[in-house]
Amino acid sequence: MKHLKKIMLLIAVLGVSACTDPGRFGPGAGGAGAGAGAGLGGAASDPRSPEYFRQTVGDRVHFAVDQSTLSPEARATLDGQAQWLLDNPEYSAIIEGHADERGTREYNLALGARRAAAVKEYLVARGVAGTRLSTVSYGKERPIAICSEESCYAQNRRAVTVITAGGGV
Repeated sequence: MKHLKKIMLLIAVLGVSACTDPGRFGPGAGGAGAGAGAGLGGAASDPRSPEYFRQTVGDRVHFAVDQSTLSPEARATLDGQAQWLLDNPEYSAIIEGHADERGTREYNLALGARRAAAVKEYLVARGVAGTRLSTVSYGKERPIAICSEESCYAQNRRAVTVITAGGGV
């Protein structure tokens, strides 16, 4: 019985330590350096590269508190994203929905899902094939700014379009 407890404790410790690797989701992983084309290559000066998409077109849009409606600024960014995706059919995208730290985990996951869906619907309405787009919600689990101030909350209320290889998701 003593050995069983030790084995269970060891398994629990290994399980928890496996969850603490910040790179487990790939480079950036939705954090400050995340976004389009992580690991896909290409120079920011090449209009066909995912890095150009991230830096020049813009890979993220922000939302008001408890909202999933697109602002005029968000729509302008998404118009650029739609055009880039139409010009580069060899890429697909995953749209990540995020929320700030306020609210329950469940509420923020649902809010992140609504934000990602709003972006996807907008891109589809602009002619991007829905089969090239997928959505995921991280809720408040992947903040890019950590502090209990509006300036941080505003950065975390976002949807990020992550470029992936392949014309269909």
